[in-house]
Parts: sequence; structure tokens; C-alpha cells
Amino acid sequence: MGVMDRRVVWLFVVAGSTLGGFAPEAWGGSAFGVASLALACLGGIAGVWLAVKLTG
Repeated sequence: MGVMDRRVVWLFVVAGSTLGGFAPEAWGGSAFGVASLALACLGGIAGVWLAVKLTG
């Protein structure tokens, strides 16, 4: 995995975590709650998966 591939993976991890963290606000939840933390983790994992699929 090259340097550019790692940058792409990190970009997708940050984007996925951010979107996942703010997702509970769509239904009136808190950005600092347990759901936000859980969805941020899932968003990060989804970001890794998508980056690997796109760069591989």
C-alpha cells in the first residue's frame, strides 16, 4: 500500500466518522451521545471498506 493509498484511506475514515457522528442529529439526538459514538465507529469502518474497494 503506497503513501497515496494511505492518504485516501485516512480521508475516507475521517469522512465516514464525521458523517456517522453527526447522523443522530438527523432524528434529534445528541452529537455527544452513545449513538453518535457507535455510528462514528461504524462510519470509520465503512470508510476503510470503501477506500480499500476504490483503491484496490
